[in-house]
Parts: sequence; C-alpha cells; structure tokens
Amino acid sequence: MNTAAPALTPTTRALAWCLHLLVVGLLVLAAGRAVTGERPQAGWILAASVSCALAYAAGPVLPGVRGSRRAAALWLATVGVCWLVLLALTPDAVWVAFPLYFLQLHLLPRRAAPAAVTVTAAAAVTGFAAHQHSFSPAMAIGPALGATVAVAVVWGYQALYRESEHRRRLIEELTATRADLAAAQHSAGVLAERDRLAGEIHDTLAQGLSSIQLLLRAAERALPQAPQTAARHVAQARQAAVDNLAEARRFVAALTPPALEGTTLTGALERLCTTTSARHPLTARFHLTGDPVPLATAHEVALLRIAQSALANTVSHAEATAADVTLGYLGAHVTLDVVDDGRGFDPTRLPVPDPETGGFGLAAMRGRAHALGGTLTIASAPGHGTTLAARLPLVPPTDKESEARP
Repeated sequence: MNTAAPALTPTTRALAWCLHLLVVGLLVLAAGRAVTGERPQAGWILAASVSCALAYAAGPVLPGVRGSRRAAALWLATVGVCWLVLLALTPDAVWVAFPLYFLQLHLLPRRAAPAAVTVTAAAAVTGFAAHQHSFSPAMAIGPALGATVAVAVVWGYQALYRESEHRRRLIEELTATRADLAAAQHSAGVLAERDRLAGEIHDTLAQGLSSIQLLLRAAERALPQAPQTAARHVAQARQAAVDNLAEARRFVAALTPPALEGTTLTGALERLCTTTSARHPLTARFHLTGDPVPLATAHEVALLRIAQSALANTVSHAEATAADVTLGYLGAHVTLDVVDDGRGFDPTRLPVPDPETGGFGLAAMRGRAHALGGTLTIASAPGHGTTLAARLPLVPPTDKESEARP
C-alpha cells in the first residue's frame, strides 16, 4: 500500500483480499454476537464495529495510504484506536488483533513493525483479561502465538520476495548481457568478414587489375612498332580480366576460389607460375618438396592467396627477372617460400598502406597466416632480392571437405 511495500502480484492481491475478508468477518462476528446475545452495550458495539470497518475500508481506497509510510501509519493508528474502543466494549474484538499484526508488519518500517505488533498483542491480552476480571498465562498464549506466526509469515514472505527480485534482476542482467554479447559477436563477425573480403579482393581482383594495367601499358609501348606483341599483351590482359571476373562471381557465390576447383594446391601454384611467366617479363618457377598431404580448404586458400600477392608484388615493385615459388611439407607444418632476384627493400621501412598507392599486400598476407596459427617472415635488403616465407601448422581437412574434393 506504499512505495516501500512490494509490488502487488496476483498472489499478493489474493492474500490482500483474504485479509480484508478476515477483518470484515471478525468485525461482523463481534457485532453479531453482541446483537444476538442482547448485551447491554450492543448498540455501542455495533457502532464501534461499523466505525472500525469504515476506517479500515478507507485504507485500500485512499491513494495516500498506498504511497506514503506516514499516511499508512496514520491510517493504522486510526484503525487501532477504533479497535481499542471495540476491545473495551467486547472481548470478541481480541480476534481482530490477528489481521492487524499483518497490516503492521506489511506497512510499517522493519524496526517499528515488531514494536507495534508487541503493543497490539499486549493490548489484546489486557483487554481480554479486563473483561474476564482475571488473568492467567493461557490468556496470553493466543495473542502471543498469533503475533509470532504473523511475524514469521510476513518476514518469510519478504525474504522470499527479496530473493525473487534479486533473481529477476540477475535474469534481466543476464538477458541484457546476452544481447550485448550477441551484438558484439555480430559486430566481430561483420569486421572479420570485412577483413576477409578485403584480403580476398586485394589478393585477387586488385592484383588482377594491376596485372591488366601492366599488360595494357606494355601493349601501348609496343605500338605501333610491334603490333603482334601488343596484340599478345592485349589477349593476356583480356584473359586476366576473364579470370578476375570469375573470382568476383565466386565471391558472390561464396565458394572455393576458381583456381582451386578441379585441381590441387600444387596444380594451382604451378598454373599461377605459368600464367605469371606468360603475362609478365618474369620467369616464375614452381618447386615442391616433401610428400603432399591433404590440407584444409582454408589453408589451401591462404597459401594460394599469399603466393598470388607475393608474385604480384614482385611483378609490380621488384623489377626481378626470376622468382621461385616453393611449397614444402615439413612434418607438422606446410611452408610456402617465394624468392626473387629483384632490387629488394628495407623491411623496416615499409610504406604506410594508402587507398591511392596501395601497400596492403604484406599486411594482408601476414593476417592470413596469423589467422590460421602460422607465421610470415620477410627477408630482404636493397639490391639483394626478397625472400618471403609463410609457415602454417598442418590441419587435416574435415570429412565434408574431403568428400567435396574432385
């Protein structure tokens, strides 16, 4: 009935109505016994019962009683005075003390409630003893026992309510935390997918477009003196465009890279070296060491992309005449080495990645290797070529991947 009291639920509403009916019933009982028993003060008892009932009925109706402890205390005091008047007129009013215990425990502060219950029990015992013109310990048992039961029930209910509220808050926090976690996982998944697509685009489409640009420049330089050479460069550029279009379509379909369809990683790397040698003034040679073992698709894709990016960097920046690509199976690891005889560079002075000038290749290659628990190292010096080495732990392919292989 106030802001400090627990919020009403269907169960507590039912208990409140039971308490209301109990008070009314006990008051009707006291008034009925006085009237039917033709007691000398029957009229006064009836009037006191009605007054007490009206004072009690005002509590649930008045909004101030529900929202203020002070108003609730004043209302309880009014009801208590009416009850004391009724108790002075008839001993039957002693039973009304029992529902008053619950009201006091529910509405008054935790420290004041036991004192009010004690005073009410003492008043009930005193009033009943006064009507009997004697006192015995048995007279105190009923009110005292009722007060004890009321205190145990109300405090037990309040403890259960607090525990229930605590669990409700924990569930709400857990629900909110799960929602936040789901949002964080979604954001992480989006960022991971963006990184993956950025690496795929850089290692395929961007490098392919760069290759097309180099081929078209070579064709432009060959014209008009060597039209056949220019035509060959244009044909190679057209084929590179076809390959990159297939890559783009494959991204949309989210399937294995076309370079790995219908062949192995070894075959894909051999074809990469052959294609690079045919399109650019660079002799790319492929070597295989160790006994090949099945690899997970993610490892094959990563190694192929690293090789593509490394050779593209060699063509674009190294001014090399030869490059050796070596795929090695060494115990529990698979390695990929790309060595060129180009002009080299200082690995400690790498350019900052820029959308206009590029510079994302090495970071993308290193990110691919690290994502699979591997490493990527670069050894180079100005005028001494470059060696790029990727090392990945061997992970056997899943049954589904094995069945999907040709």
